Amino acid sequence: QVLLVESGGGSVQTGTSLRLSCAVSGRTVSDYTMGWFRQAPGMEREFVAGLKRWTGGTNYAASVKGRFTISRDNTRNTMTLQMNGLKPEDTAVYFCAASDIVTRLPTAARNYAYWGQGTQVTVSS
Repeated sequence: QVLLVESGGGSVQTGTSLRLSCAVSGRTVSDYTMGWFRQAPGMEREFVAGLKRWTGGTNYAASVKGRFTISRDNTRNTMTLQMNGLKPEDTAVYFCAASDIVTRLPTAARNYAYWGQGTQVTVSS
């Protein structure tokens, strides 16, 4: 069974950066299609970024494209989300997720079977 643990959240000001990490154990990060999701209070969980298992291809939500970068480190068995130019609307709990779907990069949360516990990101203006 794979275990995902996020770290790196915090409280920052508009325009600054944060780097989230997802430590993978039990399996290797390259065994899955990986994704980052976020959930703000009263809102549904939404796709932020994804990384395809075989090709390493990426996909981003329109709201973060050009500001966020998803990557993985196979030697450290981790996935990261580099977040630059943070805005108050980025405030949410961020979740790391893994999917057994490897032929495409799903963006719906229901397609991800494994989840971390989440890490809070708060951006103040």
